Amino acid sequence: MDRFSNHIKNILHGFFLAVGTTVAEPVTILPLMVNYFGGSPILIGFFSGLMRGGAVLMQLFAAYRAQHYARMLPYLRRVFFFRFLSWFSIGAAIMLFGKEHPTLTLWCIGIGLFFFSFSAGFGAIYFREIVAKIFTHKFRGKTMAWRQFFAGLGSILSGAVAAWVLETFEAPYDFGYLFMLSAALMGLGFLAFGTIDEPVKTHFETKIESFTAFLKHAIETLRADRQLQLQIATFLLAYSYLIAMPFVILDAKETIDLTGTAVGMLITTQMVGAMLSNLLWGKLGGMGHYRLITNISIAMQLLAILLAFFAHSLPIFLIIFFLFGAAADGNRIASSNLILILAPEAKRPLYVAIQMNIVSLGMFFSILGGFILHFGGYTLLYAIAAATLAVALTLSFRLKDSAI
Repeated sequence: MDRFSNHIKNILHGFFLAVGTTVAEPVTILPLMVNYFGGSPILIGFFSGLMRGGAVLMQLFAAYRAQHYARMLPYLRRVFFFRFLSWFSIGAAIMLFGKEHPTLTLWCIGIGLFFFSFSAGFGAIYFREIVAKIFTHKFRGKTMAWRQFFAGLGSILSGAVAAWVLETFEAPYDFGYLFMLSAALMGLGFLAFGTIDEPVKTHFETKIESFTAFLKHAIETLRADRQLQLQIATFLLAYSYLIAMPFVILDAKETIDLTGTAVGMLITTQMVGAMLSNLLWGKLGGMGHYRLITNISIAMQLLAILLAFFAHSLPIFLIIFFLFGAAADGNRIASSNLILILAPEAKRPLYVAIQMNIVSLGMFFSILGGFILHFGGYTLLYAIAAATLAVALTLSFRLKDSAI
C-alpha cells in the first residue's frame, strides 16, 4: 500500500479531470452557456443537477455487480472511455447545431451531461474501492488532498484558458472549442489512472444473487448502523449550498459588469480556494481529523451564502467563490474518507454505494433552487440555503471523531 507511483497517478488523474470538467463548472460557465441558448433558471438548475448528480441512479446497481470483483480497474477503464466520448460529443453538438438550432443544442448538452454523469455511478464505486485498496487511511487523506490541490491548479489553468477562449471566439463556437479541447486533456488523466497498480481483493461477503435481495440487504444495513445514518444526513444537507450556488453567477451578472475576464477571475478564485484549502485538509486528514474538516467546510459554505445577501461588488463575489471552492474540497475529502473508515472491508462497496446514492440526491438541490429563484427571488433563495446549511453544521458535530 501507499506506493509512490500510485500516488502520482492518482494526482495526475485528478489534475486532468479538473482541467476538463472546469469548462462546464456548474456555477460559472454552465449557467452562462445554458442561458445563451435560451435556457430558463429552472433548466439551469436541472442541468447543474444533471452534471453533478446523474450518477445517483447507478451506484447501488454498480455495487451489486461488483460484489465479487477481485479487481476493479478493467471495469473502470470502460467507464473512462464512455465518459470521454460523452464529453467530446457535447462540444461536437455545439459546433454542429449551436448557431442555428439552440433547442436541439440544449437537448444534446443535456444528453451528454446525463451520460457523462450516469457512467460516473459505476466509476465512483470502482474508484473508491481501488483507492481503499491501495492507500492506508492516513495516507489516503494526504494523497486525496494533494490530488485536490493539483486539481485546483488544473482548474485555475483551465479557467484562464476558458476566459481567453470566451473573449477570443464567437459564441457559441467558443463553448464547442472548450468541450472538445477539455475532452482530450481529460483523456490524459484517464490514461494515468488506468495504469495504476491494483492488488487483488480476497475478502468477500456471500454473494447476493438477485438485485432485489441486494436492495433489501442495503436497507437493513442502513437501519442497523446509526453512524452511517448520521453521516448520510450530514453530507446530504451539506449539499444544500447547491440550492443557491449555481445562481450566484446570475446574481453577479445583474449586479456588476460581468465580462469574460470577470468570469475567468471568478473561476480562478474558486479554484484557488480549493487548491490552497487542501494544504489544511491534507494536514488534518493526515491526522485523521475528518470530523473537524466537515465542521470547517460546512461553516465556510454557510458564510458564503450569508455574504451573498450583501454582495454588490466583484471583490465580495470573489470571496464567495473562494469559500465555495475551499468548502467543496473539504467536504469531498471528509465524506469519502469517513465512509471508508466506517465500512468493513467485505462490505465496502455496499457502504460506499448506500452513502453516495442517498447523499448524491443533494446534487439535485439546484433544481429546487431554480424553482425558488423563479418564484421567490434571490433573498428567499439564500435564506433557505443558509437555514438548511445551519442544520447540516449542527449535525456535523455529532459525527464520530475518526482520528486514528
